[in-house]
Amino acid sequence: MKTEHKTVFIAFSSQKGGVGKSTFTALAASTLHYRMGYNVAVFDADFPQYSLMKMKARDLAMVMENEFLKRVAFRQFSAINKKAYPIIQHKADGVLQAANDFLEALPVPLDFIFFDLPGTVNTPGILKALAGMHHIFTPITADRVVMESTLIFTQLMRDVIMKKGETSIKSINLFWNQVDGRERNPLYEVYTSLIDELGLPLMQSQIMNSTRFRKESEAGAKTVFRSTLMPPDERLMKACRLDQFMSEFLRIVQF
Repeated sequence: MKTEHKTVFIAFSSQKGGVGKSTFTALAASTLHYRMGYNVAVFDADFPQYSLMKMKARDLAMVMENEFLKRVAFRQFSAINKKAYPIIQHKADGVLQAANDFLEALPVPLDFIFFDLPGTVNTPGILKALAGMHHIFTPITADRVVMESTLIFTQLMRDVIMKKGETSIKSINLFWNQVDGRERNPLYEVYTSLIDELGLPLMQSQIMNSTRFRKESEAGAKTVFRSTLMPPDERLMKACRLDQFMSEFLRIVQF
């Protein structure tokens, strides 16, 4: 008989492309699974691009072609004594049932399942999938178009879906991404004030702008940031404050 173990369903979700939801899914999943000892799986439901499935294929090829990373990966998997977390491809429609079926078939319970979902609310099954999340994290940037679409989407989730009561959502959390620490942008103060007025939760952690988010690791690289096979390099995590973000993330989801 299985002991009761509640797996937390999480989505990095946004109605605007290019703000980093697939990247954050990989960063959070890899940090938790490879460095912090949690058991994780990912459902890539971002049809048709399936970015995380493609990322995993690239990561495997890169490790096999890079002798240094091959040794690092071997040492890592020997030390943690578990496999890479699975990434399962599925359309948004029916993805919750697929995830629950997947959990039922596992001999070892999972702590987290991450869902990489499409960025448009008119995708079949998307609202049902979002309503089935326990926590939603939404990256925002100081850009008018990004902010307008994000605030409308977040209010929809809070005022329509959460208030209906037919939902698992415990929290929706906005957080600043791609913050340039070298320049003072008045939009941050304007939008932070607006978010506060709307009563929407904004995380304290801010992710600093880093070319690492947009740059694939080069051949011969000796550090890894965004990977489905290894956790992000600790120095790079500190540089963009991803370490602070992950600590706050775990407090929010109560792990």
